[in-house]
Amino acid sequence: MPRNVAQKLIEAHLVEGKMEPGAEIAIHIDQTLTQDATGTLVMLELEAMGLDRARTEVSAQYVDHNLLQEDNKNAEDHIFLQSACRRFGIWFSRPGGGVSHPVHMQRLGKPGKTLLGSDSHTCAAGSLGMLAIGAGGLEVAMAIAGEPFRLRMPKVMGVHLKGALPDWVGAKDVILEMLRRHGVRGGIGIIVEYYGEGLGGLSAMDRHTIANMGAELGATTSVFPSDEIARRWLRSQRREEDWVELVADEGAAYDLHDEIDLSRLEPLVARPSSPGNVVPVREVAGTEIYQSYVGSSANPGYKDTALVAEVVRGKTVHPRVSLDINPASRQLLELMIRDKRLGALIQAGARLHQAGCNGCIGMGQAPAIGRNSLRTVPRNFPGRSGTAEDCVWLCGPEVAAASALTGVITDPRTLEMPYPRIEEPDDPPVDENILMPPLPPDEARQVELVKGANIESLPELDPLPDDLTLTVLLKVGDDVSTDEIMPAGSRVLPFRSNIRKISEFVYERVDETYHARARELADRGGAHAIVGGSNYGQGSSREHAALAPRYLGLRVVIAKSFARIHHQNLANFGILPLVFVDEADYGKLEPGDAIALRSIRGRLQKEKELAAEIAGKAAIRLRHNLSPRQIEMILQGSLINIAKQKNNRK
Repeated sequence: MPRNVAQKLIEAHLVEGKMEPGAEIAIHIDQTLTQDATGTLVMLELEAMGLDRARTEVSAQYVDHNLLQEDNKNAEDHIFLQSACRRFGIWFSRPGGGVSHPVHMQRLGKPGKTLLGSDSHTCAAGSLGMLAIGAGGLEVAMAIAGEPFRLRMPKVMGVHLKGALPDWVGAKDVILEMLRRHGVRGGIGIIVEYYGEGLGGLSAMDRHTIANMGAELGATTSVFPSDEIARRWLRSQRREEDWVELVADEGAAYDLHDEIDLSRLEPLVARPSSPGNVVPVREVAGTEIYQSYVGSSANPGYKDTALVAEVVRGKTVHPRVSLDINPASRQLLELMIRDKRLGALIQAGARLHQAGCNGCIGMGQAPAIGRNSLRTVPRNFPGRSGTAEDCVWLCGPEVAAASALTGVITDPRTLEMPYPRIEEPDDPPVDENILMPPLPPDEARQVELVKGANIESLPELDPLPDDLTLTVLLKVGDDVSTDEIMPAGSRVLPFRSNIRKISEFVYERVDETYHARARELADRGGAHAIVGGSNYGQGSSREHAALAPRYLGLRVVIAKSFARIHHQNLANFGILPLVFVDEADYGKLEPGDAIALRSIRGRLQKEKELAAEIAGKAAIRLRHNLSPRQIEMILQGSLINIAKQKNNRK
């Protein structure tokens, strides 16, 4: 039977289950990726499991999010991460080395391999013909320990690309077009696979941009073939020996279909405050901006930044605009210096920042309140920039460059200059020492973990009681993101290895009283529930958005639907995710309601539906979509407890 690329990747790594959409499968993981905002917990989880050494082909830890060192906390966590990598046999990228996704692609990514990362944009590696999936940190820790990764078999959407991109239209416009069509929920339960003659005009880094923002569709991942373009890119990185051809068989079928004629695309922009709020640039042209930001994992290629340099060369950015340049890797920074394009940016008035995630995750470059910030980043969820009342627009570098000159959102096709034709270089500077390799096993066993004062052990998580009486502490609407549940930024992320402290920030942007009320209830021995709308927990894979509320006594989340990664993170930490049988019942629950769930343990294992008694109101029906494995996690209180028991039996 002819197979598409996604099916070939899954079939080659299938450990358990059948490749039938919706069925739970287990796949072997070849590589893992962690970054510092999530990696500290992963390393603490490896310690809690008693792991001796990573059992993957490659595991890599990057320091790219928490680069601001305002005090001792981030610096000490960087030291801890380096010591953990030396202890557990993991590659380490030091602060300033660059954003994890492009650096991993440059140095370690291999076509045909699986990659599991504790970052939702891990899917960017699908650009290289990998099956790359974002997950919670605990699942990544289990993969490092040699366990397979389990998920529901996704459907595969084949997107036929034809034609070629016009001048002033880039890869970012391709994924924005997908978001315009399908929204932030359109990819849930789906792998998006791109194929067709249009691929020939998309470079490896163009594909990276498209695959990266597949996360904003809610997709499990995105996949491109490993073809001659992938081979050429690996050759430029002096790694051609890692290339293997991986393309869809002739006549391969897809569960879902879409088609994009690239030649008909135009510059697009996502308005505040959702990646799915996409409109043509021409419809909002003339809107005044305050900031134009270029870089991040969504546009990390040489062409993305070099094009901006050529647009502003010999000119000066508008006096009202801050043009922020965030090189995604040291390789990009060296290239811009070598090709004399960095100077053009600086002479035009651009501000240069270190290689890393920076403002994308709210680590600096926060915009002024009420001022429009135009960014090439992947997300514009409310407050993610570091400013609570932000106005962030998403665009490609073509629009960002043109708008930086004019001071208003500008369709780059209106510029009075020829389109700069820039190709990814075949001879970039390759620094093979950018990553520190793992120590030999005997030497690694002598390494002690170096923990600063801010690092605390993980909290103990108790098993699920048979009967629960819960108070509804919070009710939220649709598309609540993990950025709203657990904010990022320079105030919060330094406490990522201190669950007690970071719990103080849970839901502060939605209800600043939530932490105090939850803490008071927990101190009295009570537990609580949260009620949510559709797509609850979209966005980042950060497991703090599950673990910190669990520490505060959250035992149940009732929603209309859940985002994939957050649903799994809830189960990982013993929180029961339930959905309404009748979505109209969402209107029957309000903060302060008391909910009783009876005989939960036995019923979870035998039934899909539960009845919830509400004091003073009619009972409502709830259901779950949990696998037996997920149910066991919740019954035991967390996946960590199961891992501990397994290690104790060895």
